[in-house]
Amino acid sequence: MTPTASQPHGYDMLAFDWDGTLFDSTAIIARSIQAAVADVGGTPPSEEQARWVIGMELHAALAKAAPDVPPEQYPELGRRYRYHYLQHQDDIVLFDGALEMLKQLKAKGFLLAVATGKSRRGLNEVLASHDLHGLFDDSRTADETAGKPSPLMLQELMQIWDVRPERLLMIGDTSHDLQMALNAGCASVAVTYGAHAAQGLQAYGPLFTAHTVPELSTWLEQCQPSRAQHQR
Repeated sequence: MTPTASQPHGYDMLAFDWDGTLFDSTAIIARSIQAAVADVGGTPPSEEQARWVIGMELHAALAKAAPDVPPEQYPELGRRYRYHYLQHQDDIVLFDGALEMLKQLKAKGFLLAVATGKSRRGLNEVLASHDLHGLFDDSRTADETAGKPSPLMLQELMQIWDVRPERLLMIGDTSHDLQMALNAGCASVAVTYGAHAAQGLQAYGPLFTAHTVPELSTWLEQCQPSRAQHQR
């Protein structure tokens, strides 16, 4: 396995996207978007188009996926999306090996964070349902700060935890994740088993591109935390 750009090195914080990076939810999200658009009379996007908006703030994503739906229908479009997603929420699980990888990184002393396009309510529900709250030191969601690719999620995390941009590594499956990292002055790692294809991700200069969770885990295991203890 050969990194695409450089060897890993020390970081203080590892920030993970959620859907498509840790959580195997891409297909259900795409189908929920398609169904929601049809419900309000719009032209359903293709699966590729629906996958492309994953990771964006919900209303921005739905507006991009349904350009023929008028803005006054966005609230209903959002409600229909949540309805369809919740029908399958219990079917979604962490990618195989993701939990073990996170536990190993936590044990090494890394700060672990989530930077996601999900809502705070949605992230809290999924963390609680999988008993993951204690695993992450912090998180940011699109409805409590700016959505991707704005760097604000990462900037807030860095400010709170006193982490410099060069000491934060963003891991994500979409161009929105990698562009956010660039905008924040941080390095990134791309994964190709989520929403966006590998070819499109390379333009953002990720240090490494993982095609599976085991590949990602193996690469991250080579990183070393630069601080043994972290305090707010």
